Formats: sequence, C-alpha cells, structure tokens
Amino acid sequence: MLLALESKFNLNPILFIVPVLVIVMIVKKVPALPALLVGALLGGIAAIILQPQIIVQVSGIEGNYLKASFIAFMNAMTTSINIQTNDPMITELLTAKGMSGMLNTIWLILCAMIFGGVMESSGLLKVIAEQIIKFAHSTGSLVASTAATCIFFNFTASDQYMAIAVPGRMYADTYRERGLKPEVLSRTLEDSGTVTSVLIPWNTCGATQANVLGVATMVYAPYTFFCLISPLMTILQAYLNFKIRRFNDPKE
Repeated sequence: MLLALESKFNLNPILFIVPVLVIVMIVKKVPALPALLVGALLGGIAAIILQPQIIVQVSGIEGNYLKASFIAFMNAMTTSINIQTNDPMITELLTAKGMSGMLNTIWLILCAMIFGGVMESSGLLKVIAEQIIKFAHSTGSLVASTAATCIFFNFTASDQYMAIAVPGRMYADTYRERGLKPEVLSRTLEDSGTVTSVLIPWNTCGATQANVLGVATMVYAPYTFFCLISPLMTILQAYLNFKIRRFNDPKE
C-alpha cells in the first residue's frame, strides 16, 4: 500500500500543515463553513504545489498548468475522479464522487425541510404534540412522551433538525411549568431526536449515513447499540428520578 501511494504521490512532511491548520481552527472554534472552506482551499493549494502529476491526471490537461490546476480543483470538489494505482484497495480509496455524489441526499434534505416546514406552519405537528401531552402526568411519562414525539417526527418529518426543534418548542413550557430545568428537555431531545435519526432510511441522517458508508440503513441499524439504547436509558432515568434537575426556587 505504501509503494502504491509513493508511486503516485509526493509524500512530504510539509503536507501535515493542512490538517494541523484545520485542527487549530477547530480548537479556536472557527465556524464550520469558513473552516471547511479554508480546509478545502489549503488541500487544493497543497496539491497544486506538491502533486503536479495528480493535477495533470485529474484535469486531463497538459501544457497549461494554471488551467489544469483550476480544472483539477473543481473536478475534485464537484464531480467523480479516479486515481489509478497498482493496488486495488488504494485505487478504490482514491475514487471520489465529489458534491455530485451527494445530490440524492441533498434532494432528500430539501424535500424533508419543505415538508416539515409545511407541517409546522399549518399547525398539524402542534396538534399531535398537544394530544400526547395530555397523557403525560409524571416526569417519566413526560420524558417518554417527548422521546416518542422526537422519534415520530424523525419518521414523519424525515429530518433530524425538525425532530429536535419542533418538539423542543412545543414541550418547553410544559417542562418549565413542572419545575424541570431546560437541561432535562435538551438531554431528552438529544437522546431521542438526534440518535434515532440514523435508523430511518428516508430520514436525512439515515440517507446520508447509508450513502457515505455504502451500507443500507436497515443493515447497520441492528448494530447501532448506542442509538437503540439511548432513548430507553433517558426514559428509565426519568422514571427513576435519577439526575433530573429541577428548579429549587419557584422564582427561577
């Protein structure tokens, strides 16, 4: 594998500058979009300077390195590229689809956001949640109802963010009225809305994971023990009243 890499790439310690700078931006808490953009630009610049043979291969242009650099950089980000080596595993690793390979997932995300927005704006989601709250008489049942609502939204709204934001707004007043601190609601939303989204094939997270991993959602789902157990543990903690934070002073 090393010979295959060395035959195609200039493996130079200077290349560590790119990931190091990205890590520094993460430590400095630079917003995600600028950090991703800078990381991509630095990777492209490093390739242009240290990997001229790859630039020519990806662009298919010889004799005009400036034009080849631009074409190679755009191809690497947007379309499919394939760098052939004498090792099949390395060749597969160096095959990428760029942004075009994620378009099916992007369409699903757009459709899910539009559908979820219509459901929320029309008040249909709120009506469903209000009917559920009527049966939540204890802390345990309230947390269980919140978790069930998040999972329900993951199935119906098909988007993790909708499954977190909408129940969060709907249940916030109820948690406050019952003397429960916001952390209890936040933890419930995370332990049910966030982790279960990858278990649903038509959810944006499930579709993304399946596309990235190349493994169907229902194939990997039985092995995602954390995602399956997390909502149950949250509900159990609420029924046992374990580490359930409450307001001590009514004025809070």
